[in-house]
Amino acid sequence: QVQLVESGGGLVQAGGSLRLSCTLSGRTFGYTMAWYRQSPGKERAFVAAITLTGGRTKYAESVNGRFVISRDNAKRTVYLEMNNLKPEDSAVYYCAADEVVLAMMGSRPPKWWGQGTQVTVSS
Repeated sequence: QVQLVESGGGLVQAGGSLRLSCTLSGRTFGYTMAWYRQSPGKERAFVAAITLTGGRTKYAESVNGRFVISRDNAKRTVYLEMNNLKPEDSAVYYCAADEVVLAMMGSRPPKWWGQGTQVTVSS
């Protein structure tokens, strides 16, 4: 059984920063981890992913250069540092985990999801 719990969402002004955290409980933390987001009326979209060791990452074009995904395996936690936030970044952000290679993350719905955390960026 894998459970993911996100935290760190909130309200921030455009240009500001937020850091999201996601802690995994389960038998292992040996998964590719990712962040997705969903805005009202839109489909859930891939944001960023990171390999088991943290050695490689990938990002959606819309956040590349502004967001940084990282993980601390000792704490079973994955982070999303969001910088230079824009109003269009407002969404519910979901943590996800799957037993796939990095290249596959984002091409199909992950196996496990967190409950989501709201991020609102005001203009």
